[in-house]
Amino acid sequence: MSDEFTGPPWAADWTKLAAEYRDALPARVRDLINDAVIDLITCRHPYRDDGLDLTKVSIEPVRSTEPRGAHILYFDHGHGWLRYTFVHRTAEPQIIIESLFWQ
Repeated sequence: MSDEFTGPPWAADWTKLAAEYRDALPARVRDLINDAVIDLITCRHPYRDDGLDLTKVSIEPVRSTEPRGAHILYFDHGHGWLRYTFVHRTAEPQIIIESLFWQ
């Protein structure tokens, strides 16, 4: 292990249910989801909105009492969201997308 800072782009993984739901959506929606996830994995910190294109996405914690817990990323002007956690490890920090919804 090294003490070197590991930063963006962050690794991202999907739970099986979230990936299945994403894959069942229309191609146009999958493109919106991919754009939102790309914004998330390339931002400076996945729990703050610095570096995000706020015209396309926004984020907030699921519970205000747990600012380092799960967060929600809104996309498509609030028509869709995904819930994710950020596992901040020294080696390979990772974003885990737990659930997805679009209407």
